[in-house]
This record gives sequence, C-alpha cells and structure tokens, in this order.
Amino acid sequence: MQILRKNRSFSKTNEPCETAGSRAAEYNYGEPIDTAALPVLQEPIMKTSSTFSPIRAARIVLGTGMLLFAGCTSYIPRENLHLQPTGDPSADAIKVVTIPLPVIASSPNEGVTAGALTAFLAHNSRDEVSTLVAPQITQNSNFGVTASLYGAFYPNPDSNFEFNLSRSERVNHDYELRVRDTSQLNRKLELNGFIFKLSDGSSRFFGFNAKSPQQMETNYANDELGYNISAGYQFGRHYQITVGDRYRDVRIRPGAFKSVPDIKDRFSSATVPGIDGFTTHAMRVSLSYSTLDNRDTPTYGGYARITFEPTIRALGGAANYRHYEVETKGFIPLSKGKYISVFRLMYNQTLGDDVPFMEQSILGGESTLRGYGRNRFIDNSFMLFNLEERIRLFRWEVFGVTADWEVAPFIDLGAVMESLNKARASSFEFNPGIGFRAIVRPNIIGRVDMGVGKDGPAIFVGLGYPF
Repeated sequence: MQILRKNRSFSKTNEPCETAGSRAAEYNYGEPIDTAALPVLQEPIMKTSSTFSPIRAARIVLGTGMLLFAGCTSYIPRENLHLQPTGDPSADAIKVVTIPLPVIASSPNEGVTAGALTAFLAHNSRDEVSTLVAPQITQNSNFGVTASLYGAFYPNPDSNFEFNLSRSERVNHDYELRVRDTSQLNRKLELNGFIFKLSDGSSRFFGFNAKSPQQMETNYANDELGYNISAGYQFGRHYQITVGDRYRDVRIRPGAFKSVPDIKDRFSSATVPGIDGFTTHAMRVSLSYSTLDNRDTPTYGGYARITFEPTIRALGGAANYRHYEVETKGFIPLSKGKYISVFRLMYNQTLGDDVPFMEQSILGGESTLRGYGRNRFIDNSFMLFNLEERIRLFRWEVFGVTADWEVAPFIDLGAVMESLNKARASSFEFNPGIGFRAIVRPNIIGRVDMGVGKDGPAIFVGLGYPF
C-alpha cells in the first residue's frame, strides 16, 4: 500500500510552490555543498525475496515518480512559527522543502512492508538544511500498522540531536534520543548521549560459533531499556581519550513470527546465558588516533581505536566479563576524490563466564557482514575485514535540495571464533555486494547496500556510512 499526499499546508505566503522538475548537473568536486540530501528512513534490515516481481518493481518506480512530483518548496514567515524576526527580509522567511516518498521492504524474516513517508526539510539563512522531520506510516502482516516520526536538528556546527518515535500494533516499538556536542573547552571536549526503549519482534538466534546452521533458526523479541553516554577529550593534534558508561536492561519475550520456533523451545538458560533476560552495566575507556578530514563523511585519512569495556556484577551487571576491541580504518582518495578506496579491519573479543548471548561478539547486519541479517553469528571473538570503493557519479538537485550520488562495490570478510588462535580459514564468510548512496557533506548520508551470503542476498536501507 502506498500513501500519496500532496502537502502544501506550510505555504503561508503568496509565493508559488515549486511542484515539478529536477535537474542533474555535472559534478564539480571543488565546489562546496550547502544543502542536504534526503535519506530514505526505513529501518534496516531488508532481504530480497521472490515477492518483488518485475510488475511490482515497475509500480514502485511509477509510484516514486508520482510522489516526487507531489513535493514542493514553501517559504514560511518566522512569526508563523513563533520565532523572533531577524529584521532581515531575506532571512525572515524559512525555506521548507516537502518531499513524499514510498517505503517498500520485502524480507523472508519480516515479510512485506509497505507505506509512505513525507520529509520536511527546513533551511537556515545559508540555505543549509538545519532541520529534518519525517513522519512515516507502514503496514506489515506480522507487526500490523506502524506509525513513526523521525527528526534531526543541526542548530549549529558544534551540536546536533536526533529522535525517533515508532510504535506498531503488535510487539514492536522504538523510542530513541541522541545528542552530540563539541562546543566545550575550545572544541576539545566531545559529549555524546543516547537513551532508548525498544522492542524488536523479528530478532533471530541460530546458536553459537561460525557453523551455526540455518535450520536452527529461532525467533524472539528483545524488549530493552538503556542508555549509552561518553565524554571524549582531544589531546595533541590527532589523539582522543574517551570514557563512557553503558546500561542495558533486556527482557526476552515471544517474537512476532509464529511460523518460526521460539528461542526457548530449542534452547535453555543452561546452554544460552541471558535467554531469560539480563542486565548490563559497563564502564568504557577508549584511545583513538584520527587524521580524517571529517567525522561523518571522510574522504581521506586514517583512524585507529582500542577499547576496553568491563561489565561488573557489583555495578548491576548480570555477570563479570570484559570486551576488548581494536579497529583501524583508512580512506585513500584518487582523481580528486571521485574514487575513494576504504578499508576497515576489526577484532573483538569477549572474555568471562556466563556472558549473555546478546553481549558476546556478534557479526551480521548492515555494518559488518552485509550478506546476512543482524546477529547471524555469535561467539567469544570475531575478526572482520571490509573493503569498498566509493565512486562518485553525479549531482542531482530536486526542489533546491542537492544530493551527490555514489556507487560502492564492496567485499565483507569475517568470522566468529572461540579465540583468535582457533581461527580457521573455512570459518570466514565472504560477502560481495554493491551499495548506492546519496550524500551531502559534511554529515548527511542515505544509503542502500545489497550483500550476498550463503543464506541468499540481503538489502539494507538506512542512514550513515556502514563504517
């Protein structure tokens, strides 16, 4: 089901609303970009299936085109939004771009999801997108109707915050708030905060180790409440020391899929710690080194990080265990940035007794092995290597919103293992794939990645680079 909506309710002036037309311009790699691309806000994990026939694909393309022509650009007087006039006539009307889009997803795990969203993009006096608000309605036979509202706000270059409010008729809900600020101590102090309450009825567990068979697939809903906060201080030119605190209270409930066995029907707490729920309270310390030119959309430089995170029973954790993680990334530009070779190497290890299964070393999903769904492989350690070539194609402007488009062929290679010395070449998963991205530097990315694993292809749609 697609919801088509032509919305001009924000237009409060006599200026005409731009309702048709877009233009593609030759890319100028030295020209700064001041507007933001519109990312598709459907939550990731979507796997392809035979549900998408050529006829359905044609309908999606036609529906997308119809929705784009329903978009418009409006100019709203500041006083209509209860904002103080600036005294500058050119700045007293806020530019708001309205773009409706279809939301289409098909997954062997989630079934077919269909609906629509409308994105409202407000611009500041420099014609930069400073606010993005996107209400969304979707329907899924397993979760029913889901209503969502996503917002991102960039009041100044040193701070931003995002929220997501989502609730389904059955099982699923997601309430999140993220805040980031780098304005303190001459911009040397970086503060981050994330609070959440969620329930995901599509979660899967296949067992432990790299050879966990697909035939052991089970379903559950992880109902969680928690936070993740951190403070990082930059010293020298490229180093940062970060301390953090993470809390997570998890309840394991029946999932939304009656055709898939429940996790408690095949596994027990004796073999799967945390299957009856658990609490994590972990302190964290990281040391990082970065020469990246931008935090969110880097084009050159290197990055390295080492992290130690202990969970302590005395502080409320379910058990005493420790996470160790090492990560390196590199960005190598060619042809004035038209081609960017990107690699990441990561090793993660979890040590301790009775570690909850959702707290162990995990691979699978939109940011690790993109040929599999989330949490496909679980064990005490993992090794991961990602390589992709980000190729800029062209610039496309729709209703005054400029997006630069990339294609990114990639390879993901990774495996879980009991420990590093027990790694075997036969355990590694090889996931080739290709990605498509719409980007506005310095901080807006929308992406679609398709990877192929042994279980079949997987498609992920979301915000931000995978790494």
